[in-house]
Order: sequence, then structure tokens, then C-alpha cells
Amino acid sequence: MPRKPIEEATPRPTRDSEATRLRILNAAKVEFAKLGLGGARIDSIALRAKSNKRMIYEYFGNKEGLFEAVLESAYQDIRQAERKLKLEELDPVEAITQLVTFTWKYYLKNPHFLNLVNSENLHKAAHLKRSRDKMHQMHAPMVSMVGDILARGVAQGVFREGVDPVQLNISIAAINYYYLNNRFTGEIIYGFDLMSPEALQARIDFNVQTILGMLRPD
Repeated sequence: MPRKPIEEATPRPTRDSEATRLRILNAAKVEFAKLGLGGARIDSIALRAKSNKRMIYEYFGNKEGLFEAVLESAYQDIRQAERKLKLEELDPVEAITQLVTFTWKYYLKNPHFLNLVNSENLHKAAHLKRSRDKMHQMHAPMVSMVGDILARGVAQGVFREGVDPVQLNISIAAINYYYLNNRFTGEIIYGFDLMSPEALQARIDFNVQTILGMLRPD
């Protein structure tokens, strides 16, 4: 029987290594989000990823390096999802509405993201500091796009002048993040289920109106 050309087999190790690395990242994301950096164990991550500790150390160096990679991946995921909105093509008011709504829905669907952010803040961003340049490059286009949306809104007379796009991004994240991150204590304090469909809809409506209200001309 004729042998298969050697060229057909050569790409496979690369594909396999990329798939293994992705499995490890996804498994680590679950473990770190659930248990934090201190509680997560490399043995558990390897088992969940159907891999072994040697491969984890080979790809990421140590648990700290793996946590750093997970954080970078988590932020990359949300930024990529935002780009799919094509906000630059929308009317300014609609663009901001979509951004606020998207952020809310993303947090709801990806609670691990909030947990990872909480965990890294407990460590005073020690891991993201090592990725400072990468984080800036990842987020700068989003800040620039929001700045362009604001400028278009000012030109159309629907937004006021002088709104800092960085401050606006922080406010959008905060107004969505706080409600979901504090839902358990909030339920005790305010006496209702903050996660019921009715409560969630009322909250996102309020968030959108609050952000748009900040932007309207005086």
C-alpha cells in the first residue's frame, strides 16, 4: 500500500497542542472562578482538562502563570464579543443602549467573568500588572470607539459635550456589575428576589435610562 505523504501528518502536533492549551484554559477558568487562585488546584485543573500537570507547567510555567493567562483570555473574550456588536455602525443613542444591554447580558451569562475579576482585585491586580501593555492594547480600541460614538452624539445634538469615554466605560461596567455581584446581600436588604425575570428586566431598563440620562444635553 502506498504511504501517505509525510506532509499530511506534520500539522497535527500543532493542532493537538493548541487544543490541549485551550482545554487547560477552559478548565482553569472554571476552577479559578469557583475557588479563586488560592483554592484552585493544578491536579483538579488537569483532571478537568483531561490533561496532566506536566502539560500545564509546560504551557504556563506555574499556577500563577496559568491564572494570568485565564484573566487575559477572559478579558479577550468580552472584548471580542463587543466588537461583534459593530457599535460604530449604529446611531449614537442606539449604540450606547446596545453597549449597556450587552454588558448586562454578558455578565448574566458569564458569571465566571465577575468571579475572576473579583479574585484578581483581591490580589490587587498582581497578575494583570504583568500584562499591563497587553491589557492596554486590548482595551484602547474600545475606549476609542466609545469616544467616537460620543463625538457623533454631540454633533447630532443628542449627547452633551465633555463626557470622558473612560469614565463612561467605567460607569457602564459598574452599574451592571454592582447589582449582580451583590445580588445575595441585596435580596436580604431590599426584600425581593433580585434575579427574578421581572426584577432583571426592570434593572436593565433602569441602567439604560440612567446612562442615557447622563449623556443628554442639559
